[in-house]
Amino acid sequence: MIPPIANHFVAGESPATALEHVRRLNDRDVKAILNLLGEHYDDRDAAAADAAEYRRLVDDIANSSLEACISVKPSQLGLDLGEDVFRETLAGVVDAAADRDVFVWIDMEDHTTTDATLDAYEELARAHEGGVGVCVQANLKRTREDVERLADVPGKVRFVKGAYDEPADIAYRDADRVDREYEALLEYAFEHYDGGIAVGSHDPAMIDHAIDCHETHGTDFEIQMLMGVREDAQNELAAEYSVYQYVPYGDRWKSYFYRRMTERTANVRFALRALLDR
Repeated sequence: MIPPIANHFVAGESPATALEHVRRLNDRDVKAILNLLGEHYDDRDAAAADAAEYRRLVDDIANSSLEACISVKPSQLGLDLGEDVFRETLAGVVDAAADRDVFVWIDMEDHTTTDATLDAYEELARAHEGGVGVCVQANLKRTREDVERLADVPGKVRFVKGAYDEPADIAYRDADRVDREYEALLEYAFEHYDGGIAVGSHDPAMIDHAIDCHETHGTDFEIQMLMGVREDAQNELAAEYSVYQYVPYGDRWKSYFYRRMTERTANVRFALRALLDR
């Protein structure tokens, strides 16, 4: 059983509990990105099992009236076993999702996975003329070039600041510099992208900057936040903009929960406040 404080960040251990959480979100006009927890598999059977659950989840979403999509991690689908394993496993999930008109996000992990992730995304997005999205991280020095490269790819791009502790020679370590990079990336995307922009941030300043860019250029966008973080703001923003909540579930919740706690002390305050408000 997931303890109450962790349950604030994870929507249970089963697909049924996750889908019930999505129903409650949709009642508040918030959409969902469902993620089965799991990563860094060194066993092909484990990757295949999670891919099979994602395909079942796609069917569950397609057979319901829920506004939801899915998000997968490269190392969950076999990247640690080889890029060929990852490509094959990911393609199976994306093909199944495309058949049911369910969108697939590909999460971004640490910098060692960036090339393989972007290459797989671009190939699948072009093959399916969309239906796939990928994440880019503002703290990586390479990301400006990546964002330019992806401008004509018919998918979506999620912009985040980056949570991995990357080496200083390839990443910006100063928070203010990362914020400036994030703002510059959004400005480029809103000017050069034909929609497909996802603002993955809880930072009010970054969200306000995205809204300003939207009002200047008229480019469509969506806002994405984590389950359990600034949910009042998610509800308020959903009254005017497209808002998605990233909803993890599954029995591998411990590592995810502890990562959320160690990334930012603010997350602890959010969780404790939510428990006290119940």
